[in-house]
Amino acid sequence: MNSENSTPENTNSVDTEAKPNASRRGFLGIAATAGIAGALIAPGVRLIEVAQAAPATDGASKGADSKVRWGMLIDSGKCSSGCTDCVTACNTENGLSGGTLPTDSQWIRKIEIKEVKTGKTQSLPMMCQHCAEPPCVDVCPTGASFKRVDGIVLVDKHICIGCRYCVMACPYKARSFVHEPLSNQKPDVPRGMGTVEGCTLCVHKVDKGESPACVSACASAGHEAILFGDLNNPESDIAKKVATLATRQVRENLDLNTGVRYIGI
Repeated sequence: MNSENSTPENTNSVDTEAKPNASRRGFLGIAATAGIAGALIAPGVRLIEVAQAAPATDGASKGADSKVRWGMLIDSGKCSSGCTDCVTACNTENGLSGGTLPTDSQWIRKIEIKEVKTGKTQSLPMMCQHCAEPPCVDVCPTGASFKRVDGIVLVDKHICIGCRYCVMACPYKARSFVHEPLSNQKPDVPRGMGTVEGCTLCVHKVDKGESPACVSACASAGHEAILFGDLNNPESDIAKKVATLATRQVRENLDLNTGVRYIGI
C-alpha cells in the first residue's frame, strides 16, 4: 500500500542502514534511567519508578512489568473514513486542542492509504508505534526519549532539550514539538513548551489497569476497530489474533518490531 500523504507506509525491501545501533541504544537506555532519578512527572510519581517498573504497593497503580509488551491491533476494515472518535478521545484525555491551534500537538491522526494497482483506499489511525527498537531513543542526545520495560515509549520532559532529532528520526511522523505556553494541564499528562511529545498509550490509564482513551472510545461507539493488550501473553486476545491472522507492521522493512499492528493493509 502507498499512502496518499507524505507518510511512507509499506515497502518490501529491507533497509539495513535504518536499523538502530544496539550499543548506542544500550548507552542511551542507561543514561535515561540514571539521569532522571529525582524527576517528578506528576504529583507523587517519579519517572525513574515508571522506567524501572516499580509497581505501587497500594494497588492504585500496577506500574510497568518487564514480562508485558503492551500493544494495539487495528482492524482497518472496521475503521471508517471520516470517523475521528479515537482522535477526539485522545485530544480530550490528554488536553490537546485537536488542531484548533496551528502549532499544537496531534498524538493520533487519521490517514488515508491507497493501493496503487487497484485504487482501493483505506482509512486508519496513525500514532506512535511504540517500537521495540525505537529510532527516537537511538538519536536522543540526552536520554529524554526512552522505552519502558513494558514497551511503552515516552519522553522525559525534564531533560528534553527540544533538539527535535527524534521528530526527524521517527518514520511515522508521530512526534510533535510544543511551540506555545500551556495552561490548564492535566496532572496525569505532563507537557511543556519547548519539548517534544507523542502518544503515550495513555500510560497513566494503563498503569491503573485501564485501556487507552482511543480504544475505549472506539469500543463505546460500536466500531471495535482497536484491540489493546499484552503481546507477550499467548492467552491474551491480541496475542491470539496476531498469531492467527494476517497482520502487518507499517514500514516493517525497518525491522523496528512495532507494538502497533494492523489488519487489512
